Amino acid sequence: MADINADKHVFARLARVWNVSDFAKRFSLDRFEENRLLKLLGPRATERQLLINAGRRPL
Repeated sequence: MADINADKHVFARLARVWNVSDFAKRFSLDRFEENRLLKLLGPRATERQLLINAGRRPL
C-alpha cells in the first residue's frame, strides 16, 4: 500500500505545470534552450515534458 502512495506522489510532482521561462531560470538553461522549449511545448508544460525535452549545455 505504501508503494502505491509513493507512486501517486511522484506522478503528482511530474504532472505539475510550469511556465517554461520559470523552468529555464530555475534549471539554469540558456536563452537558446528556453526558446527551443517555447517553440516545442508552448508557454506552459508539465514538469515531465520539460525534463524529457530540456538539454543543458556543458559548462
